[in-house]
Amino acid sequence: MSKSDSPDPMIICASSDQDGKRADAVLASGSGLSRNHIQQLLKDNHILDSNGEPFTQPSRRVHEGDVFTIKLPPIQSLEMCGEDIPLDVLFEDEHLLVINKPAGMVVHPSHGHDKGTLVHALLHHCPNLPGINGKERPGIVHRLDKDTSGSLLVAKTEISHRRLTEMFATHDLDRQYVAWCRGTVNWRVKRIDLPLGRHPQQRQKMAVVPGGREAITDACVEHTYGPFSQMRLKLHTGRTHQIRVHLTHEKLPILGDPVYGRSYNPGSNIPEPSRSLIRSLTRQALHAEILAFTHPVTGEALHFSAPLPDDLRKLSLALKQNYG
Repeated sequence: MSKSDSPDPMIICASSDQDGKRADAVLASGSGLSRNHIQQLLKDNHILDSNGEPFTQPSRRVHEGDVFTIKLPPIQSLEMCGEDIPLDVLFEDEHLLVINKPAGMVVHPSHGHDKGTLVHALLHHCPNLPGINGKERPGIVHRLDKDTSGSLLVAKTEISHRRLTEMFATHDLDRQYVAWCRGTVNWRVKRIDLPLGRHPQQRQKMAVVPGGREAITDACVEHTYGPFSQMRLKLHTGRTHQIRVHLTHEKLPILGDPVYGRSYNPGSNIPEPSRSLIRSLTRQALHAEILAFTHPVTGEALHFSAPLPDDLRKLSLALKQNYG
């Protein structure tokens, strides 16, 4: 992998209120780097003590006036090139981006998806994007499934990446999705608190499993259209396929979902144009609409609403037309 020049060293001096605290915590706080990144730098002898000797003890307690020098290694460049892929940018400043991701776009490169991803688009859009955790790569803070559209947050600096990651860990953001589902229920609002893990037989799928990871979704029935429901979902955790699995468990499979929606072919009892639009769906009818959070650097309250893509806008209008 090619490498760029090393960033300038950072000098960290422990203050009186940091006396007695762990070194890795003090170094992370003073540098704006994540604690994991600091621990790796300590392990690799990239942090020096007051005498200029390598410092390698993350748990050692510091004393007021202790001085450390962080010598960041050269940023590793990705062996990939940016691609001129249009991005629907809802917001951008020097710290972060909010993108309205289209359905069909993979976020990260992976086996079978070595081009056309959001990472490729970001590398073109932000050619001077600084390193995140020592690598020259876009700071994806969270993900959306390939065929889920909507608002997605990207960090442009390591400090914003760390702070945004902490917000996601503490659920200190408002993330709301809208979904169109098959089925109706006798409740309007429900908190779905069911643990998720790998399906015991079909390992490519997720499922509600005892002992799985905590997963909490607040669900609200916004509209009922005959045998269909329009749902608003608020995430409190971000597990893989969380909304899709939780709604299927509640017998509200998302229309068009090829994995959890089960085979569904609307019959003649479903009026046009709803029937044709449901049949033509090539992905789950799930959209990450609302994203609201406090700016990690400026403290400004930010609120974004990603417009519905054409396929879901037409579906929503058709259901209203057919069922009122």
